[in-house]
Amino acid sequence: MKHKTELLVLGILSLLFFSSFSFKTKRFERPSFERLILNDTIKKDSILNDSIKTEANYRFKLYKKGAHASYYHDKFTGRKTASGQIFDNQKYTAAHKKLPFGTKVRVTNEANDKSVMVTINDRGPFTKGREIDLSKRAFRDIARHHGYGTMKVTIEIVEEVKDSLKLD
Repeated sequence: MKHKTELLVLGILSLLFFSSFSFKTKRFERPSFERLILNDTIKKDSILNDSIKTEANYRFKLYKKGAHASYYHDKFTGRKTASGQIFDNQKYTAAHKKLPFGTKVRVTNEANDKSVMVTINDRGPFTKGREIDLSKRAFRDIARHHGYGTMKVTIEIVEEVKDSLKLD
């Protein structure tokens, strides 16, 4: 009985000893407002470029009207696309059979005129009659009813308009 008690105490002590190595000490971090100030400061002589883009910054070239669009199943999240990127159903991406990777397109739901801009990063869809596969997020942003898996859309290629005004 004495040996069992000693073994139990020894086991508990060794468990405590080895578990103490698994805890990491927290590194000192600056408060979040200080990090914001450091990240938000700009140099005195720098020129600011406005990063807000509106539809005036783009030109849209009609690619196809009356095209059938569908969306990716959740099982593809985390898999590699044909372009080599990891697919994420929460990003604004799409698959098209012919358009080059990196092409930005505006997809407009013809039933309600809602539109979304997506980047082509995969090949597909491989279902007859479908023109484009949208990520689930992009599809839901323009869908009238979330219960349907397809819709008729207009696809336009997005071209960025270069500003003619340059600062030297």
